[in-house]
Amino acid sequence: MSTKPEAPEKGKDFIRQIIDRDMESGAYHGRVHTRFPPEPNGYLHIGHAKSICLNFGLARDYQGKCNLRFDDTNPVKEDVEYVDSIREDVHWLGFDWDNNFYASDYFERLYFIAELFIKMGKAYVDHQSADEIRENRGTLKEPGKESPYRDRTVEENLTLFRAMRAGEMADGACILRARIDMAAPNVMLRDPALYRIKHASHHRTGDAWCIYPMYDFTHGLSDAIEGVTHSICTLEFENNRPLYDWCVDTLMDGLKRPELFGENAAIYNELAALPGFIDRPRQYEFARLNITGTVLSKRKLIQLVKEGHVLGWDDPRMPTISGFRRRGFTPESLRDFCDRIGVAKADSMVEYALLEACLREDLNKRAPRYMGIMDPVRMVIENYPEDGEDVFDIALNPEDESYGTRKVPFSREIWIEREDFMEEPPKKFFRLGPDREVRLRGAYYVTCTGYEKDADGRISLIRATYDPASKGGWVEGGRKVKGTLHWVSARHALNAEVRNYGPLFTTDNPNAVEEGKTFIDYVDAHSLEIVPGCKVEPAMAGVEPGANFQFERTGYYCADSRDHRTGTALVFNRTATLRDTWAKIQKKSS
Repeated sequence: MSTKPEAPEKGKDFIRQIIDRDMESGAYHGRVHTRFPPEPNGYLHIGHAKSICLNFGLARDYQGKCNLRFDDTNPVKEDVEYVDSIREDVHWLGFDWDNNFYASDYFERLYFIAELFIKMGKAYVDHQSADEIRENRGTLKEPGKESPYRDRTVEENLTLFRAMRAGEMADGACILRARIDMAAPNVMLRDPALYRIKHASHHRTGDAWCIYPMYDFTHGLSDAIEGVTHSICTLEFENNRPLYDWCVDTLMDGLKRPELFGENAAIYNELAALPGFIDRPRQYEFARLNITGTVLSKRKLIQLVKEGHVLGWDDPRMPTISGFRRRGFTPESLRDFCDRIGVAKADSMVEYALLEACLREDLNKRAPRYMGIMDPVRMVIENYPEDGEDVFDIALNPEDESYGTRKVPFSREIWIEREDFMEEPPKKFFRLGPDREVRLRGAYYVTCTGYEKDADGRISLIRATYDPASKGGWVEGGRKVKGTLHWVSARHALNAEVRNYGPLFTTDNPNAVEEGKTFIDYVDAHSLEIVPGCKVEPAMAGVEPGANFQFERTGYYCADSRDHRTGTALVFNRTATLRDTWAKIQKKSS
């Protein structure tokens, strides 16, 4: 089976082409079984979303199965918090697993397989230090040097390995290595480590183990145990594939020698009957996601959190799935994004703007509309009755009439955006200015008759008159106005805190840094703007935490899932801006 097929057929990525050929040839007896295998040592990010959509999507498209498996072989870095967050993220994206496994489920089997490798002469215990092993591994141009412990007898290796398990050796005293080829062109095959000693409690097995299998030993064998058919990884694991194959093939060879199992015939029968050792899994690699303006290295994300550059894993500026969720992204928009970027065999950079485009397209269809004033300035409509009040029915979503309307009260004094008024408006500024008429969204036409300034020269009050015949925002058969402003009744307004999130970094590629700098030097200290004095319409009192909506003419927002309290403490996160025509005009003219 080739892992490098010809150019994909139109409409199908190369992985689906591979599966199609397997289905046609009868490979795996028509089964398609994938897995999503994160290590629970951090929160998932947008790159993991791509892998989730691919693995679960393949199982869906081919009526197969997909496992969620936690590769929990490093107790020092892993935690139940991360396990719970990963489960939540997969479900939020809209997927469910057929089975939830852990690599730690297989610790006993993996230990037995390691002993089998020793009996086959395929593994040995090495007492060299980590520095010595590294030094003797060689380079891409020079072969490595064999360990002085490489030719230990089977009996000696078994005795030492069992002593490792029994806790009789300190961390770093020795490791179990595969016995492959110290001159292999692929450095990964130069006697890689299979087990190391770690006297550390595991989040599931506690102190039952003090030796833990390495990822490359565990991964392929776990796939085989579970009956996985197509093991989909990102490109950085391409060099690991020969080791993946070596581990699976070595075990399959061992299963042909039942005499090595001795009194463990039951384990032999169990392993020999597993689907993965009848039809072995194959690994295929696809391009990982790189997106402008952010970092997707888990090591760097951990650093951002631990050093306090962000306010936790779910900070809305983080590229984590929980961060996107808290910012107001929808699972539909992330799935659409993953579909649009596709599955390729070569790494590339994707514009963050594409992700926002997917979001806007989704929210435009589903988000209810409200009016909120970010930088309020008071307007007095002098010919409107002082104790008067109107209530207008305004559509919640003009894209979908089924959303209905909400009640919006109107009074003599209203709030409008400060940027919607200019003393000397230039050409193409269609908002409010002296003697100019504009439409108040869904309410009336108003004309500016004057304004006042405070001691700092800022506009403090706008005076206007309204046209009673324009009720509802239209004059039947009459004049037209070019500008429409959003507004909030001052008498009925609610106070809200708005958090405007911008890019976390000041550069489009924080992974490429100048000499002497790190990616941390590019963190934008002003990427979060907190706006405490916003005025919003009273209908927003009922918005639930996590709910999406659009502030008309301003952007898409959501109620913060942590700090928002329905009816009492209104806290809204900006999810994405709207396209601003005037801003584009200003940019072109500057």
